[in-house]
Amino acid sequence: MTAKATLPACPVETTLTLIGDKWKVLILRDLMPGTKRFGELKKSVGNVSQKVLTAQLRAMEENGLVHREVYAEVPPRVEYSLTELGKSLKPILDSMQAWGEAYKAKQ
Repeated sequence: MTAKATLPACPVETTLTLIGDKWKVLILRDLMPGTKRFGELKKSVGNVSQKVLTAQLRAMEENGLVHREVYAEVPPRVEYSLTELGKSLKPILDSMQAWGEAYKAKQ
C-alpha cells in the first residue's frame, strides 16, 4: 500500500492494514530500541525467511514506518530504523505486550 492508496474509512482497519501482520509487529518490536542491520533483524525476529522479511521491510518503508540506510561500502551495509511515525506505534506495542503478559498469567 502506498501513501497514495485509498485507506479504509475505519481507523482500526487502517492500523491493521499497516501493521496487521505477525512479522511487521515483530519488526517494529525489534526496531524500537534502535537501528539494526538486516542479519540482526532476521535473527531477532525469528523464523522468518529472507524473502518475507525483505518484502515486509519494503512495505513498511513505503508506508513511512521504517527508514532504510544504505552505506557505500564493500560489501554494502544496510541499516534499518524506525521513522518518527514508526516510533509513534510504541504505545500500541506496549499495550499488546501488557495484554499478552496478563493473558499468559491467567493460563
